[in-house]
Parts: sequence; C-alpha cells; structure tokens
Amino acid sequence: MLEHDTRPWGEYWVLEDAETHKIKRILVNPGGRLSLQYHHHRAEVWTLISGIGTITINDEIKDYKAGEVAQIPLGAHHRMENKTGDPVIFIEVQYGTYFGEDDIVRVEDDYNRA
Repeated sequence: MLEHDTRPWGEYWVLEDAETHKIKRILVNPGGRLSLQYHHHRAEVWTLISGIGTITINDEIKDYKAGEVAQIPLGAHHRMENKTGDPVIFIEVQYGTYFGEDDIVRVEDDYNRA
C-alpha cells in the first residue's frame, strides 16, 4: 500500500522510501501552490509529468512543462505553483540523509502552516 496524503494544494503518493532516497508522485490542483520552503537534510529533483508548473528556486521563477526537470539544491528556497486550469503532476526524487516531513522549513505558506 502506497503512503498517500491530501494537502490543501493537492495530494501526493510515496512511490518508494529507501535509506538513500524517497520518490513521490505529486498532484497540484488548479490554482494550488506549495509553501515556499527549504530543507536541511535533502535536495530534490522534480520531473514534470503533465501540466505547466511554475517553479521557484531561490530568486528564479520559471514555467516547466512535461518532460522538463528542475534541480533543487540542499537549502534552496523552492515552491511549485499551478497557475492553470489543469492539474500539474510531477515526480519528486529526494536524496540526502533524512526524508521526514518534519524537514520542511516553510518560509511562506498560503494555508497558515508557516
């Protein structure tokens, strides 16, 4: 059974949780936006599967489409936003030393979780 969680912006499924990495499939609802966040123990690689996602990495904001990849270094402030009317789906590969949800440091959040 895959781990699944619903969030205010959409939902995610954990596809693999290993000692060296964690892989998630993430769906961002139309108009949804993840918190602007960073991590102390992991970096991430996001691969867009469908839709157009607006990704912030530090001071750079860029639209990504299916097949494009964003590399998020350890400690970089980052966020995914869906400004379209269609869901955005991406695969997140986390790599580092720890992958717990408590390693999310929210800098800014639309849902009062910062």
